[in-house]
Amino acid sequence: MHADIFCRVIDNYGDIGVCWRLARQLRRERDWRVRLWVDDLHAMARLVPEVDPRLPAQRADGVDVVDWTRPAPPLPPGDVVIEAFACDPPAEFVQRMRDQVRPPVWINLEYLSAEDWVENCHALPSPQPGGLRKYFFFPGFTPATGGLLRERDLLPARDALQADPRERAAFLGGIGLPEPLAGERLLTLFCYADAPATVLADALAAGDQPALLAIPPGVAPYLAAGTRGSLRVARIPFLPQPDYDRLLWSADLNFVRGEDSFVRAQWAGRPLVWHIYPQAEAAHVDKLHAWLRHYPAPAAARELQTAWNGDAGASRLPQLLAQALSSAVFEPWTRAAQDWSGALAKQPDLASNLADFCLALQESRP
Repeated sequence: MHADIFCRVIDNYGDIGVCWRLARQLRRERDWRVRLWVDDLHAMARLVPEVDPRLPAQRADGVDVVDWTRPAPPLPPGDVVIEAFACDPPAEFVQRMRDQVRPPVWINLEYLSAEDWVENCHALPSPQPGGLRKYFFFPGFTPATGGLLRERDLLPARDALQADPRERAAFLGGIGLPEPLAGERLLTLFCYADAPATVLADALAAGDQPALLAIPPGVAPYLAAGTRGSLRVARIPFLPQPDYDRLLWSADLNFVRGEDSFVRAQWAGRPLVWHIYPQAEAAHVDKLHAWLRHYPAPAAARELQTAWNGDAGASRLPQLLAQALSSAVFEPWTRAAQDWSGALAKQPDLASNLADFCLALQESRP
């Protein structure tokens, strides 16, 4: 199978992060030939250092990478065309899809949501001009959705690192992060600009639980490295995806944002706090609560999620954080996070579901 994946970089690294993981997995685990169209190769090069943003076409990790310029390069469509997050392939490319004797399977890979309506809309076709059909493919948390991205070797690699303190210490040292002190919890912070990061830092500094807070470039730039009260702040370099995964596995609590880091934090099997992408009329709050109806965290940890996102209880963030970090809450929260990851892992992953869906459509055509 030959697949074209189209990606517009809107949220810095979230969109390309999802598309790159999907492209690599289809190439490695399904032996598909994958061509990834990206409209911002500079953003991709941060995630994939071997990508040269000056080249119009190149190959990285077995995936063909194309600079999605305007007008787009006149390349023929493959067997499958995947537009990520309704990004709309170029009109001239869609016309070439129509011109094929056997038009490709056209997929709109949607944003992740835990809302109930997703199950009813997943895999539905949408007739398009010229006799084409576009199918809506929704990632999700239940068997009635497309599932979550999860590479075949992801969880064994996670388990190996989490079971080996020396490997964990070597990894943290390799990215310039000091080894947590005895009794100190490692937290990671990846959030949007409107997150109450200063409130978080002040609460951690004033708390009884020692914490080491790891922050990547561009996030909460006003939080300088150093020690204050119970808190140590460490600035870490921008990490490629495999190392970011390892950082999430190594931490005790991960503050994550958007979609890609949110999914990866769930595979870490560690407590997480999600900063959801803000939307007009607070539509993101409904999505947050939809996920919380599935996520088996203690009440204090669930309230912390809504406070972090500016919903009801925002003024109680320091109090809720103290409760969530207390042993009475944090220990059952950690067990619940491990159970949640294990339950999700029993479902097929997104790339496998997508590949099987496309193959079935191909085989059903005359």
